[in-house]
Amino acid sequence: MARYLAILYTRPDRWAPVSREEMTRIMMEYRAWREGLTARGHFLDGHKLTDDTGRVMRQEDGALRVLDGPFSESKEVVGGYFAIQADGYDHAVRLFSDCPHLGYGGTIEIRELDEPR
Repeated sequence: MARYLAILYTRPDRWAPVSREEMTRIMMEYRAWREGLTARGHFLDGHKLTDDTGRVMRQEDGALRVLDGPFSESKEVVGGYFAIQADGYDHAVRLFSDCPHLGYGGTIEIRELDEPR
């Protein structure tokens, strides 16, 4: 089986109005979904990212630039990731088709991981 990284994008303002109790319920949905992947032998790793801005690094004219980012005006930010194993892109898409993230307006980008040789 190949390994895939699923990058979860969300709108920065999406979760602001959600109460602590509601967020706990939503996180339980994600946990149950992940446990299903684990039980079927597909889950490898995954984490929600913190809500801080992170850092963006670039090299410009030989100098390293480090900026706060992504910026709040971004339409979508990376909110977390899952690493899975699947038999191909079609299989990976099927595995993520019922991910709770989609039901909450999120976007999922799936990329195959290049195996070291």
